[in-house]
Amino acid sequence: MSELRYPEWQKPYQEALLETDKQQLEAKIHFAEWKIFQRLQTISADSDHHGERSAIADAVNALGVLKRDALNYPDWNPH
Repeated sequence: MSELRYPEWQKPYQEALLETDKQQLEAKIHFAEWKIFQRLQTISADSDHHGERSAIADAVNALGVLKRDALNYPDWNPH
């Protein structure tokens, strides 16, 4: 695995993506979302971090798909 550019939230995010146990998956998704939320709070007043904000948006979308597909959460953004 390559070195993470934003390990503060990417490590828990990757752990969620790799989890196969549904009970642990839900907890890991929530933890990854919490770490992402904390990071967004930290960078909210800074106009930089465009790359990280884009990576966060991709991660949040992927976590949403994981919740929908693996945990049967409702799709709040139907196409």
